[in-house]
Amino acid sequence: MRNVFCLAVAVVFGLCAAAAHASFQDPLAPKLPVPRFATLGSDKVNVRTGPGLRYPITVVLKKEGLPVEIVKQFNGWRKIRDKEGDEGWVYRDLLSGKRAVIITGGEHVMRDDPETDSRPVVKLEAGVIAELDRCTEAWCRISIAGYGGWIERQNVWGVLPKETFKK
Repeated sequence: MRNVFCLAVAVVFGLCAAAAHASFQDPLAPKLPVPRFATLGSDKVNVRTGPGLRYPITVVLKKEGLPVEIVKQFNGWRKIRDKEGDEGWVYRDLLSGKRAVIITGGEHVMRDDPETDSRPVVKLEAGVIAELDRCTEAWCRISIAGYGGWIERQNVWGVLPKETFKK
């Protein structure tokens, strides 16, 4: 009889805990949409298999300013995805709200204005990381190494498909 009572208490406690967890609002999660983009805020970021220090490190990212997509949040942890689609968890303090993009594809021309016949500013190769200033539906204004200008949105990674971004 005592075992039945203990089992009943454990079941009730488990149900209450599950209900409390389901209704729990993460106080550390910002009121920002997910997915969204951010950048690495440190030159050494441990990426883990889960949201906590007890989870093993899968990779160490060593590129401050690298854009990543935040795809999930849990307490102070953010699940991120990189340009190649690799995912893992990082602590929120290791991320920055600064925005950046990675040039994709081949070589592309940064232009003075958001028009294909605008004056060329500089050529950018795939893999280059540039600071993001703003985006329209078809173009993004970026800056890198003292140069600023516009690049076609289809040639960058680090902006959501329908996002119009302005710093």
